[in-house]
Parts: sequence; C-alpha cells; structure tokens
Amino acid sequence: MKVDMSPEAVRARLRTMGDLWLLSVKLMNSKRIAKAQDKTRKATALEIQNSIRQILFKEWDPIGVSDNLNLVDEYDSYIAPIYRLLSINQSEESLIEFLFRTERDVLGVACESPEQLRPVAKKLLSLDVHLNIETGK
Repeated sequence: MKVDMSPEAVRARLRTMGDLWLLSVKLMNSKRIAKAQDKTRKATALEIQNSIRQILFKEWDPIGVSDNLNLVDEYDSYIAPIYRLLSINQSEESLIEFLFRTERDVLGVACESPEQLRPVAKKLLSLDVHLNIETGK
C-alpha cells in the first residue's frame, strides 16, 4: 500500500487531524457543561423541595409538630404531590383542596374551613418551582 506523501496530501491529513482534535475538544467541553447543568438542576430541585418542606412544617403543620425540629421531615410525603400541582400552574383553590383533603382524609385532623388554608396556598404559589437552567446566556 502506497501512501501519498506529497505536501498537499500531508497538509490535508493534518487539517483533518486538526478538525478531529477540535471536534473532540468541543465534545469534551459539552460533557462538562452538561454535568455542570445537571448539578445545578439537582441543587435547584433540592432548594424547591426544601422550600416546600419549610412551608408545610412552619405554616401548614396540621398535627402541630413544628416546635420539634427533629420532625422537620414529617410532611415530606406531601412534597411531591404539591410540587406537581405547583409545576402545572394549578390554582390556589386546587392547593387548598389538596391540603384540606389531606388533613381530613389522611391525617384525620381537618381545620374548620378550607379557607384557613389560603395563606399556606399563597405561600406555596409564591415559590419558583421551575427547573429551567440557563445555558451560559
């Protein structure tokens, strides 16, 4: 097998190698950016989760455990359904309904009126629950 060693052929191969090297650097950098975005996304998700946890523990607290910081995770099983309601832009009324039904049907300690839950629903609705991360813009 003969390899063309003319200056033009050598330059063409070197250009191809340079292009491949640049492509590999771009791919390597894109993986770094994706990993950084994933870490940022996870951190944002944890912040959202903690914000919902704090509102449920401090503001909602239907069983009265907020004076014991060891029980801060008492209402964690309600974080995901509340997040779903918030992320699909549900209304204040749907949050009030969820909280009231949870108190009445799950915990067995419903407040006198669902209207009492409006301040909690408003605080939950004030949270930014979007995980959209800007990509270096």
